Amino acid sequence: MASAKDIRVAPIAKRDADALILRLHYSHKVTNNSALALGVFLGGRLEGAMTFGPSMDKSHIQPLVRDTKWNGFLELNRLAFSEALPRNSESRALAIAMRMIRKSYPHIEWIISFADGCQCGDGTIYRAAGFVLTGIKVNKSLLRLADGSVTHKMTQVTGKNRNDHFAKTGGSWTGQGTPLDGYQMRYIYFVNPAARARLACKEIPYSEIERRGAGMYRGIARGKQAMSDVQSEQRRSSTDPHAPN
Repeated sequence: MASAKDIRVAPIAKRDADALILRLHYSHKVTNNSALALGVFLGGRLEGAMTFGPSMDKSHIQPLVRDTKWNGFLELNRLAFSEALPRNSESRALAIAMRMIRKSYPHIEWIISFADGCQCGDGTIYRAAGFVLTGIKVNKSLLRLADGSVTHKMTQVTGKNRNDHFAKTGGSWTGQGTPLDGYQMRYIYFVNPAARARLACKEIPYSEIERRGAGMYRGIARGKQAMSDVQSEQRRSSTDPHAPN
């Protein structure tokens, strides 16, 4: 039986990553400004993809870590894995990806990513991979439109839609549509561990997700008992000799 140690992570073409993401990611959407695509292989077959790029709202994200250069961070904007990958593949693939970024892009000090607690999950794999929880907020950014599709409000205030949106809202960034019920979690991984001392916001204990009732796993909101079960599983994984280091 294959284990997470059998996976291989390597750079791939963005078109190949996008094709897999469109097929496997719950949103079935790609991020156009992704600058780095990493594939996750098992037995020579592409079974997962991670894409990284600049944040959509970069000027607001950059100050989260003091004295960060404009090109000193990236956002992990899409992550999709097939069911064929063994247990713990996600956290192992992330660990390998962070080592690759540290080696090949030494100017990158940290990686930010967001967990969608409205449609997907609260970031279990980020916690298992050592990301720091830095934000939990009631969702106001993911909007359901009249046709039933879901979009991020930032897509309505950038590019060709900017003028139309501001004209409709009187200059507001609120977006058109109904916010989804749920929470959004913000996570940061410090590729350069020394940068953690410059974090300009508070680190939030993982237990705060349960306390606020913000837990979600595979699109299903979970109560305190379910959260407790997941945390117990994470502790078992951390002592599993086959778990990723």
